[in-house]
Amino acid sequence: MYPDYQQEERYKQAKKRVKEIQGFYIHLIVYLFVNFMIVFYSSKDSIFSDGKIEIHQFYTAFFWGIGLFAHWASVFGPSLFLGKKWEEKKIKEFMEKDKEQQNRWE
Repeated sequence: MYPDYQQEERYKQAKKRVKEIQGFYIHLIVYLFVNFMIVFYSSKDSIFSDGKIEIHQFYTAFFWGIGLFAHWASVFGPSLFLGKKWEEKKIKEFMEKDKEQQNRWE
């Protein structure tokens, strides 16, 4: 019964991870669509009349982009910076240091 519990727990974790990734991609799609529409409709008249695009048309995209980056970092960041490989590397590093200290005192 113990291995079934572990498998069920891993399944729940994987399902949660998939939902987080799916949420990020939905956020990204909405971001792209909405900001494209904002820039297109706000610049439609000015592009055709004088050919200029003004910076205030991109404020929403910029600040929402900061939020989108934070969402990306919360979904993908921990595994990139502090993932399993990093954890294993640090464990080996500390074990080597501990081994060196023990050899020094013997």
